[in-house]
Amino acid sequence: MSRRPSRPVRVLASAVSLGALLAVAACSSGGDGGGAAASSVADSPLAEEAGTSPTPGARLTEAGARAALITETDLEGDWNQVKTAASWGDTLLVGKVDVAAFLTAKADAADCQRLMDSLYDDDLLGKPSGANALTGFEEGDSRLLYQVAAYNPVRLSAALGWMKSLPVKCDQFTATDGKGGKRTVQVTASSVPNQGDARQGLHVVVQGTANGEPATLTLDVAAVRIGNDAITVTAGGLTGGRHSSLELAVREGAQRLKQVKAGKTPAPGAGRTR
Repeated sequence: MSRRPSRPVRVLASAVSLGALLAVAACSSGGDGGGAAASSVADSPLAEEAGTSPTPGARLTEAGARAALITETDLEGDWNQVKTAASWGDTLLVGKVDVAAFLTAKADAADCQRLMDSLYDDDLLGKPSGANALTGFEEGDSRLLYQVAAYNPVRLSAALGWMKSLPVKCDQFTATDGKGGKRTVQVTASSVPNQGDARQGLHVVVQGTANGEPATLTLDVAAVRIGNDAITVTAGGLTGGRHSSLELAVREGAQRLKQVKAGKTPAPGAGRTR
């Protein structure tokens, strides 16, 4: 899978979390239930670091964002945490949307372009307004990218609404790369576990060529709002999507973020439903 040029430095996980993945997406509301957490959590100084009380509405700090990242222990299978998340990307996501194909709604073409760009740049919900942490995992040729960040509440709600509209606006379109190669992109809604205050999911398939050979990039994408903060997950690769892993990451991650916002420090695997 091709890599992209390096981007501005972001807050990466250390021993608890580090890594990266390809950028990509998918949208929907609703989904299967994600049970309540049954975890052992210890009191944490995270709230004190921020100068706020340990309540669910406490401001997310950089330390809190890092603590809220999932780890290998939170995922099933053979996922390995990596240190290259901030530089991951797939060139199949780079291209100019064919505006001429949008005969009745030129604005839709702009939304589709925004989708492709944001998947590549790992900013599906826009630029965070505060703390931001990122980690990534690899399993064979698949990647899973996980991000926790604080956002402007108005812009966060608008971004989730934008994601919800994409399966209609961008159900299928074409994009052209710098050499004139054509890519066909399909966007459908995808289920997301019933976690957080609001959620959207997308399933994105990009068909084109890589290294002169036909290639299909499949991505499962989810975004979950918890107060003014959100988690985003992108999972998949050239061998297909990884929806089951995405669902587990959402369930585990939502519980971890809730615990952090309550002034607790979640242990690895602490959010897992048993």
